[in-house]
Amino acid sequence: MGYVAVKGGTQAIEESIKRLKYERLQKGMTLDCKRIEAGMRCLIDQVMSESSLYSEELASIAIKQAEGSPEEAVFLLRAYRSTLPRKHYTRIVNTGDMFVERRISASFKDIPGGQILGAAYDYTHRLIDFRLTEETDEETARWLADYIQDNPPAKDFVELDNLTQVIDYLRKEGLIRTCEDDDTEPFDVTKESVQFPTSRSARLQILTRGQTGAVTSLGYAILRSYGALHPNVGELRIGNLPLCVDNPFNEEHEEEDAYFIGEIKVTEVETLFPKAIEKRNGRKELELEIGYGICYGQNETKAIAMSLLDNSLETGHPEYPTHNEEFVLLHIDSVEASGFISHLKLPHYVTFQSKLDSVRKLRKRADGKTNEEFEE
Repeated sequence: MGYVAVKGGTQAIEESIKRLKYERLQKGMTLDCKRIEAGMRCLIDQVMSESSLYSEELASIAIKQAEGSPEEAVFLLRAYRSTLPRKHYTRIVNTGDMFVERRISASFKDIPGGQILGAAYDYTHRLIDFRLTEETDEETARWLADYIQDNPPAKDFVELDNLTQVIDYLRKEGLIRTCEDDDTEPFDVTKESVQFPTSRSARLQILTRGQTGAVTSLGYAILRSYGALHPNVGELRIGNLPLCVDNPFNEEHEEEDAYFIGEIKVTEVETLFPKAIEKRNGRKELELEIGYGICYGQNETKAIAMSLLDNSLETGHPEYPTHNEEFVLLHIDSVEASGFISHLKLPHYVTFQSKLDSVRKLRKRADGKTNEEFEE
């Protein structure tokens, strides 16, 4: 079911690909991948998250090849990712070890270690800065030199112990249930077909790989009508997580013997949902439940929406589509969604002709009858 089946289709496809390259180069300029990597931070983070491949360099190449189309860039990276061998698995990452760049709480004003605003568009005026059209490399270098001079690296970093996660304080008060450690190996959605009902590990993987707009849209639907929940962001963190792999020559797999292989930037969110819990004596008490979201790079809106969907899918009210895991998880993948919709552009000559023949036969049969016969 492709254009190659049409007479002259191969040549037409080759010319179409040439035209595509022409459209990218017609203004006589080409984007440098390093400049995309330097100046398209948010787009790169989105593409890396949806493709489940952490590489800013590869993401910038995919974005250039896709002419800035996120869905096409994700498709390219997913395809490339499928060719990579899995040589090692990292040790379990503890997000408490994050080197925090941004940390805010919408639930508490004063939190141990303080709120760290970091880099965010939340505090900017949404006005187009026309001065950017005149920005040069020389001006950028001067600005960076002045900024580094005015903001030298801190000699004393904030200890990680002073940035204990907000949710830990609520657990100490007994306001949130303490969860036992689960050593069950997580489900891998990239190696096995998802079966419903799913495990929470599978749901979280699909949500963090989900198309940013789709996840955000469904999260908004939860807030607006389908469940009408209004949780609070207990804590939102952005920072780098260290990754380590076990020493392949030591069967004990001791943490001290592990190799540090690098770090990745992530956005992590924990939202708090007040829920009424009925006790044995019939009394109802308020208890806080958690929604969790995490994704590559700085992608705050998606991470918050993911935490809303995590809690909704864990609750699973049958009357709301946003609480139905099949409805949510099967419709947020960017590659599957765009691929299935785009396939409508491909030739359906045989199937459509069959439908057209059926319509013509029915019309002809109806026209050959009198009105009385047709009514009967």
